Amino acid sequence: MDARAIATSALGRDPGPLTPVSSRSHHVYGGADVVVKLIAADDHSRLDREIALAPHLPPGLTAPLLASGQQHDVRYACYTRVPGTAPGMHLPNTSERAALDLARQAIERLEALHAWTPPEPAGRVLAEVLDHGGFAGRDALVAQTEKLEIPPNVRDGLKAIAARAPEHVRNTVPVHADCHWGNWLANGTELTALLDFEWARFGDPLDDWFFLARFSGPHLHAVLGLIAQETGIPLDDLRVECEVREASHLIADLPFDQARVLKLLEQLVAGIWWPQ
Repeated sequence: MDARAIATSALGRDPGPLTPVSSRSHHVYGGADVVVKLIAADDHSRLDREIALAPHLPPGLTAPLLASGQQHDVRYACYTRVPGTAPGMHLPNTSERAALDLARQAIERLEALHAWTPPEPAGRVLAEVLDHGGFAGRDALVAQTEKLEIPPNVRDGLKAIAARAPEHVRNTVPVHADCHWGNWLANGTELTALLDFEWARFGDPLDDWFFLARFSGPHLHAVLGLIAQETGIPLDDLRVECEVREASHLIADLPFDQARVLKLLEQLVAGIWWPQ
């Protein structure tokens, strides 16, 4: 089954031209008013998670799901195309004023997600245990750090980060858990949708604040300050919480992309989350 056949069935008409869209985990095709995601049926099941959540998410948060299913060896989901394009990882070619405008809207949308009480079917999905690679408490981070074969100065820096990590982490709030700027759509300066709920789960709002700030490129500290202002979290506490989350994600990625991750770990222990 191909993307055009899926879109035609969902819309009840020819969707017009479909163009491949860059994606690290699926085959994605976009048309004038439809987006189709495809994946081999025996590949990862995160698309099923997104499909299960889609009908229950707060209205206006994400693109509406038109159709989904499996045919032969392909699983698919078909969505209404929402106006806009992704601001992009690290907000390239974005002024600080525009970055803060987008971030303020993102904070509002994420706070609506965090305040959402999911119905029972969505709650079951969010409660499923995921190997998300995120922060799971001080003891887990300390244990992960001790196993690393990395330069001594980087290991010592990570140990210092782990030592100031909170002992426990919440897992009671609906979070997106992957809300970097490649997963948002904006029409000019207006955010229109948050996409890709494949990693959504019960977690801590800080899991989302980390992603929002970390992938704001040169505006990291400006966005971090805005998050602190809008949420009431003390700024230094927010820095610590983001720092331990970045450490956890990078350690989880270390076996797969050692050179890149080691460079990022060096930046982390050098104090990227703190004013220089």
